[in-house]
Amino acid sequence: MIPITKTPLDLLDDIYSIAYWMTGSEAESRELVNRTYLSAGTDTPEPELLKTFRECYIDRFGQQTDFCLNEKPCKTLGRLAATIKNRAADIKLSVLLSEISGLRHRDISDILEKPVETIRMWLYWGRKLLVYDDIQKASA
Repeated sequence: MIPITKTPLDLLDDIYSIAYWMTGSEAESRELVNRTYLSAGTDTPEPELLKTFRECYIDRFGQQTDFCLNEKPCKTLGRLAATIKNRAADIKLSVLLSEISGLRHRDISDILEKPVETIRMWLYWGRKLLVYDDIQKASA
């Protein structure tokens, strides 16, 4: 079977959909897509384009750690908060890559540079959390 390769332009709608789900804002989604495509070339393979998207997302949204000023214990807390934010973004991104882009666990593992078992666990819990969020929003 011949693998289907998608160009960056073929992925534009998928990238925008993922960006919208990640940010919840049309303006932020457009900005994130613009940054992604400015950082990637016109012949960038799909996994590299999605890695670039992830890097742009983390640069824009994942590094906000303004809990403390310059106290040493707070620097550790800031790194922990950044790790938690990045992990939450990666869990959400893994679910969206699976559901919107239809990528396999191994492909998501390559993009996020995490073991396949970690991706499987993130997909399991991420899907449960998304369903729980939908139920909460519907009952509100």
